[in-house]
Amino acid sequence: MAAPVAPRRGVGRRRGSPDTRGEIVAAARREFAAKGFDNTSLRGVARTAGVDPALVHHYFSDKQDLFLAAMNLPFDPRTVLPPALQGPVDGVGERLVGTVLQIWDDPALRPALLSVVRSALGNEGTAHLLRDGFLRLVIEQIAALPGISDPQRRGSLAGSQIIGLIVARYVVGLEPIASMPAVRLAALVGPTIERYLFDDLG
Repeated sequence: MAAPVAPRRGVGRRRGSPDTRGEIVAAARREFAAKGFDNTSLRGVARTAGVDPALVHHYFSDKQDLFLAAMNLPFDPRTVLPPALQGPVDGVGERLVGTVLQIWDDPALRPALLSVVRSALGNEGTAHLLRDGFLRLVIEQIAALPGISDPQRRGSLAGSQIIGLIVARYVVGLEPIASMPAVRLAALVGPTIERYLFDDLG
């Protein structure tokens, strides 16, 4: 009687493992760092992770979702910014700054946010990814504002103001900005954001 034949092991890409999502995120970090946002593809990430491309789509709906996970960003600007940008144009700057401060003042989110910012300040690769990927998502939301022109330039100017505010308040601890109530700070900085977004820039 012939000996039983052992079942053949599957070949090719892995179909998944208990930490497949983590492996995909780690591969995405390497891909984004090496190629930038535009030149990174979900299929390329799958190849680097050694998994079937369908698994990447299973965990992440698009490249933006994967990018946010790879950067360890605990919020999605595509969902948190639109409510602040909706409504009357008058006051949109204050609402936008208020939303950013609300996110940063959340003790559950701040450690991850601080880690990203400190990494960007000391690592050009991370800084490039924030400019190339994250700020693009923000500017896409700003571009949807009615009547806005040149959203790239205006969004970059507004972003520079908000980034400076974040560094002063949460990284450096510059007083009185660090301890000022968020509502008061948003009211003071908001008009500057609106000037960048809507006034004649020359």
